[in-house]
Amino acid sequence: SLGVTFALEVLPFAAFSLLGGSLADRLDRRRLMLGSDAVRFFIMTLFALALWRGALTLPLVYAGVVLLSVCAAIFLGAQASSIPYLLGKHRAKAAVAALVATEQGVNLIAPPIGGAIFGLAGALPALAINAATYLTSQVSLASVASFGPEHPGGFPSLREIRRDVGDGFRFVFADRVMRTLTLSSTAINAVAIFGFVAMIPYLKREFGATDQLVGVAFGCFALGSVVGSLVAGRTHWPFRRALAIAYVVDAFAWLPVYWAQSLWLAVGAIAVCAGCGAYEVTSIVGWRMRVIPAELVGRVFGVIRLLVLGGMVPGSILGGAIADRWGPRTVMGLSGAAFLLLALNLAASRAVLSERR
Repeated sequence: SLGVTFALEVLPFAAFSLLGGSLADRLDRRRLMLGSDAVRFFIMTLFALALWRGALTLPLVYAGVVLLSVCAAIFLGAQASSIPYLLGKHRAKAAVAALVATEQGVNLIAPPIGGAIFGLAGALPALAINAATYLTSQVSLASVASFGPEHPGGFPSLREIRRDVGDGFRFVFADRVMRTLTLSSTAINAVAIFGFVAMIPYLKREFGATDQLVGVAFGCFALGSVVGSLVAGRTHWPFRRALAIAYVVDAFAWLPVYWAQSLWLAVGAIAVCAGCGAYEVTSIVGWRMRVIPAELVGRVFGVIRLLVLGGMVPGSILGGAIADRWGPRTVMGLSGAAFLLLALNLAASRAVLSERR
């Protein structure tokens, strides 16, 4: 069920990222983000009300997750495009680092609290609080005068959307380094979600972790991500070498997870991987924003999201199935071995090692 849920999160998000990128380059991004959060508030409120009335079912959760993912694709398409518009390309990496650190800083606090609430009072308070967060997001977004573009247009026609998508694909595959990083990220994300989908069963079955301990563990992962993103934002190491080293450290740090007999050894290793992952994402996204022309940011990022996240759908379903059949520790081992091979391949890539932009 977790594997299917992750798949239903990722697949619509990836597919609608193409539309989100096109809309972000053409329409008022402030309105796009406000509208997306309004719909997400409604869905989370519906979840809470349905649970309260005893009417929340798994199919309803699945349907809601799909709609949440579509809204997230529209929202993030506008969000990514707004960064170079507000701050300029030269400050994009620092801005991405601050954004990732803020998100993971919240994740540092929220999972332990969520785990405690879930363990003590059940899911209803957690769902209600989650719904309220979308209201606070709308208030903060409404306080900003504009997220761009300079001259918003009308809703694009299907022909214009197809042209935008084509422009995005052409740019991604015409640039050798962009193509290499995108395709490598597709494969890496597939094996990463393969392990992540079994994370909660792994912590619960292998170590007897309670809901509260699972929340604390995810808080530790978030702490690693905060550190990784801050390091990325405050350093100016050569992109090619730093990225290669981060991937190698990331891959080797995951290996102890397979044989760990201590909960905190496993959590510590995964937290290191989370830090490396945040560094990688921040560095790559910042690099993309430097390289992509401002008028193409939305549509190119939409194509990249489609390709990078597409591999996560089969990975999530397969990881969940193997975890149920042979146990989550097996999934952790397979995920680690595959990630090591992919990371070493990327670290030795001539395209990446020759990049100097």
